[in-house]
Amino acid sequence: MAGRIKAARRQTMPVLPLRGLTVFPQMELHFDVGREISVKALEAAMEGDQKIFLVTQADARDDSPDPDGLYKVGTVAKVKQLVRISSDTIRVRIEGLCRAEATGYVSVEPYFQAEVAEDRRAARVRKSVAIEALKRQAYKMLEEYAKLSDKLQPESMFHIMSVEDPGQLADIIAANIFLRAEQKQEILGAFHPVARLEALLGILAKEVEVMGVEREIGAKVRKQIDKNQKEYYLREQMKAIQTELGDKDGLGAEADEYRERIAKLKLPDEVEKKALKEADKLAKMQPGFAEGSVVRNYLDWILELPWTERTEEMRDIAVAEKVLDEDHYGLEKVKERILEYLAIRMYKNTLKGPIICLVGPPGVGKTSVAKSVARALNRKYARMSLGGVRDEAEIRGHRRTYVGAIPGRIIAALKQAGTRNPLILLDEIDKMSSDFRGDPASAMLEVLDGEQNFAFRDHYIELPYDLSDVLFVTTANNADAIPKPLLDRMEVIPISGYTSEEKLRIALDFLIPKQLEAHGASKRDVRFDEAAVRDIIGYYTRESGVRALEREIASVCRKAVRQLVAKEKKRVRVTSATLAKFLGARKYRYDKVGASNEIGVARGLAWTEAGGETLNVEVNVMKGSGKFELTGQLGNVMKESAKAAVSFIRSRIGDLGIDEDFYSKCDIHIHVPEGAIPKDGPSAGITIATAMVSALAARPIRKNVAMTGEITLRGRVLPIGGLKEKVLAAHRAGIDTVIMPEENRKDIENIPGNVQSAIRFVPVSGMDEVLNAALLKAAARPRSLPTYSDARPIGAAGRDAGGPGFAIDDIDIADIPDISDEAPGIIEPHIKV
Repeated sequence: MAGRIKAARRQTMPVLPLRGLTVFPQMELHFDVGREISVKALEAAMEGDQKIFLVTQADARDDSPDPDGLYKVGTVAKVKQLVRISSDTIRVRIEGLCRAEATGYVSVEPYFQAEVAEDRRAARVRKSVAIEALKRQAYKMLEEYAKLSDKLQPESMFHIMSVEDPGQLADIIAANIFLRAEQKQEILGAFHPVARLEALLGILAKEVEVMGVEREIGAKVRKQIDKNQKEYYLREQMKAIQTELGDKDGLGAEADEYRERIAKLKLPDEVEKKALKEADKLAKMQPGFAEGSVVRNYLDWILELPWTERTEEMRDIAVAEKVLDEDHYGLEKVKERILEYLAIRMYKNTLKGPIICLVGPPGVGKTSVAKSVARALNRKYARMSLGGVRDEAEIRGHRRTYVGAIPGRIIAALKQAGTRNPLILLDEIDKMSSDFRGDPASAMLEVLDGEQNFAFRDHYIELPYDLSDVLFVTTANNADAIPKPLLDRMEVIPISGYTSEEKLRIALDFLIPKQLEAHGASKRDVRFDEAAVRDIIGYYTRESGVRALEREIASVCRKAVRQLVAKEKKRVRVTSATLAKFLGARKYRYDKVGASNEIGVARGLAWTEAGGETLNVEVNVMKGSGKFELTGQLGNVMKESAKAAVSFIRSRIGDLGIDEDFYSKCDIHIHVPEGAIPKDGPSAGITIATAMVSALAARPIRKNVAMTGEITLRGRVLPIGGLKEKVLAAHRAGIDTVIMPEENRKDIENIPGNVQSAIRFVPVSGMDEVLNAALLKAAARPRSLPTYSDARPIGAAGRDAGGPGFAIDDIDIADIPDISDEAPGIIEPHIKV
């Protein structure tokens, strides 16, 4: 409070609390009184000298204030008139006399009564330049206020301008302008006239500034309203014109439909803003304008994308495991990884979707596994085939400037799924290629990177889309064909070929019921013997998966249903004996274990995209001049392995019992049968070396042994890949002993248990161990050692010709240790040559 009351007369008088109203001296007004405490205060004032102390409440919402809730400074007023307008309301007319301060309250019942110090002294202010400047500033500010406000009447302005006293000028201005109660109280509490006028100027300046900003805002609002009204008027005119032209609805109605759809979808702010902009653009276009279809297509894509829709993910591990087991036999590692992911999702809900890459040969169930995972997790499923994709726009979409532009396959898959958290299968990701139009594999880096795909931007949509909730599953036949940066973003889960037993169970439990249902037959109508199914697997298919097996079963079902329809039989039973009637002659044969041990013929193991295969490496040694020939469509790596084998043999001639001049007196021919099929890879190294040592040293190779491994010049055996597929091929061919690199010992645990129990594994680290395990050793030298100058074909024909030929029969093998006597499992080789 500015100033104190010095010359004051103290007097006890009734107190009337005012709500939202401040009365100044020299001010005359009327107001209604309804509270009982206020009515009794007025009645007490009328019984006395008609004086009453008017003071404002600090809180206007308080119906029953106490003395602490009232300001100290108020106005002593004289009651001029009382009019009862109802039973509980009195209209009072008062005149403000002077400022006063309540020094203490005498009583609060039945009305407030306080001791009041009145400011009766007229404060005289000497005229000065400063006072005149303050007054002029007050006039100027009031004029600005009047321009901005329409509540100040012109007659009030004339009355205010005629006031000379600065204190009275401050009071009358404060009483006639709109101020908050605390602002008016600040002016009322300033007892000195100059301080009062200065306080008013500060408050008035702020009010003028606020009102100026308020007027600017109001002008902008009015301008916008005027613009909207103008647009509405013009649209109505356009509708009238279109109606006259026969186009009743027009583009405006179509744009309104889009706006309604946008409002219902509750899109993200950026998406909604973009969609409304395009709808406005559509509304302003002329009918038949070519760009209209472009805008429509764009809006349709935006509004059909699942920006907020999502499915509730399955969180029950037992149910998910049951679904996976129902759909697939085996594939334990794949199921285990999916269940691990589900468990972590249950434990920590913020886990980002992993990128799983299923790698395996065709037909092993990679695509169907992805479908089962989607069903197990209760996610929508969408599939993208990437085979042959060579354009980056296939992934990121085309820009809308091109004719016929559409979004990329990622956005299309999301639209197909209808949710923002589907499972999207990227099929055949190893079959992508690149050309002058870009590299789609590089575009996939953003899609499959969890640190980037939360704001994936398609070139067509041009809006960020969050892919972090999408579970991506990719498939490939060969992981080596996937670009390394892309492969680094994925978790590779290999799915190798099925064993014959696994195929049998899959056929009996899944494929046969499926095909019988597809052909309208039942198990009672068509019955498959287990032996017949084994024959289909062994002699009519050659694959790692079961795709061809399903086709052959479907072929049998078709012919069986035909017999049922023709009423040739009431029931059809498919057996091994009748299988040829359904499928014809056997299509394939497997190289089974030979009847005898042979010289110069070693059995190797190879990996193909269709699984493992066995292949024979044949070596013939003939009289010649040191020529070295390789046939059978061998690749460069296999040729280098053969040369490394020759160098190793030449360095170990003394230990191997081979003529020192063999490389200059004889020709060596290495051939791998099935010459129409290209072959390459380093894992045939020990097979080639073993076959050459067998032919040169006249030592037979065990008939029940197959081998795989890379050879070095010094005879070390290096690790290889695809051991599981190769061992399955050996098991299929009836081989019971597999020689393999020592470093691949860890891969044995990935081989099915029934195969492990039937195969003896011989881990080796050098060629000495390989030769010891694979070759039979003679207890005595042959009757006449072959010389390469007169070597002839082995066998009876050679002996009959009178030459010094040799055969297996020339060697006594009775006392040679034979690893075939060992039990299946991992055995250590005899380290001796």
